[in-house]
Amino acid sequence: MRKEMAGTSFPSVLQDYFIQRLINQMNASPRTIASYRDTFRLLLQYAEEKLGKSSSAVDLSDLDAPFVLGFLNHLEKNRKNAIRTRNARLASIRSFMKYAGLREPAALAVVQRVLAIPAKRYQRPLVGFLTREEMNAILDAPSRTTWNGRRDRAMFSAFYNTGARVSEIVGLRICDVFLGKAPYAKIHGKGRKERTVPLWKNTATHIKEWLKEVPNESERPLFPNRRGELLTRSGVENRLRESVRQGSRKCPSLSGRQVSPHVLRHTTAMHLLQSGVDLSVIALWLGHESSSTTHIYLDADLSMKEKALRKVQEPDARHTRFKPSDKVLQFLESL
Repeated sequence: MRKEMAGTSFPSVLQDYFIQRLINQMNASPRTIASYRDTFRLLLQYAEEKLGKSSSAVDLSDLDAPFVLGFLNHLEKNRKNAIRTRNARLASIRSFMKYAGLREPAALAVVQRVLAIPAKRYQRPLVGFLTREEMNAILDAPSRTTWNGRRDRAMFSAFYNTGARVSEIVGLRICDVFLGKAPYAKIHGKGRKERTVPLWKNTATHIKEWLKEVPNESERPLFPNRRGELLTRSGVENRLRESVRQGSRKCPSLSGRQVSPHVLRHTTAMHLLQSGVDLSVIALWLGHESSSTTHIYLDADLSMKEKALRKVQEPDARHTRFKPSDKVLQFLESL
């Protein structure tokens, strides 16, 4: 196989894949490109460790199915990635391999075996969300006396109000918020999709106060770090972790809770649903491509199911035990 594939250059194919396919032909969003880039960074680090080759020395024939499966197992066991993350990395590799098969027909045998690797099935847990008391405790936790605290107060208010993803919040610019009579935020979502979300007066007030702390330049990040640059995902998670710790003093149920930025997004959706907002509106609010995605919140809200159950009269039926009529049925019943 290696002899047949002599001359196939993985570095050149990879470069063309990003520049020609993703950027020029598909016009993929910066977030998509960043996600695919990170996949190949990890893959090449793994190749250097397992194959003893530098990134520029890797050949397409090295990326066979056993190697890719080893990389996926490495993500789960060594990096402790969830199955969904593992599947997302596999999707990036599969997309590249389809392109490589068109560019380098000699690599088709390797490509086909990699494309045959299935996505791993996983159990979908019920979404986690916060009560209104817990959410209020987190919103009240940031200090009003520090720069970071005032930023966090406005930022977490925006999180809860908009239900935005962490990437969407850190990507907000000053020009993306309108604070007039009917305040709203323009959210730049996945796949270059934009949506507008109305802001509560309380959220708008926090943002107005926060804008006094940053230079009035429309293209600047709305919630920057101390250097005026975009906050990182880990930076937001660290600030949220601190607010949860502080908030647990007033709301003990927060103690020990693992609250991620995505939990805030789920919380927004659940509170909208519990307030009687239609699922289709919640889907628009969150930027879901399909309202079927939003149905997970119906599954998670036990209180709504209990209310529905109370509206239905319990059947008045006698319970009788099934008695099998012959030995075969008796055997099956005993299993």
